[in-house]
Amino acid sequence: MLRGRSRPEPIMSIDIPLTMPFVHLLGIAEICTTAGVIHGGALMAFADSLGALCAFMNLPAGATTATIESKTNFFRPVTKGAVHGTTTPLHVGRTTIVAQTDLRDDAGKRVALVTQTQAVINRA
Repeated sequence: MLRGRSRPEPIMSIDIPLTMPFVHLLGIAEICTTAGVIHGGALMAFADSLGALCAFMNLPAGATTATIESKTNFFRPVTKGAVHGTTTPLHVGRTTIVAQTDLRDDAGKRVALVTQTQAVINRA
């Protein structure tokens, strides 16, 4: 129980594809490097959004969240197609939620693995 409310069961995973295919095909060069690949910062921002969504889905009523730590390992560049992300909560606690986001290309090859800690912020 948390302040008289029971905590919902954790959401085990979410799977949300990146809403934009490879940006050069769309003419959006602002998030590409000069080498023509999606910038690592854009991938990190995508993973951060998914991690925050995962945390939000596991918050107690009336709470909010903010990223307090994030670590990214990059494995390969993305030169075409889309990036797909799957986020899984590793820990859902009273004060923090740890989520891991697996980013993969259209071929299913791992692009990056992001582990982040989200603070559980009670508004009351």
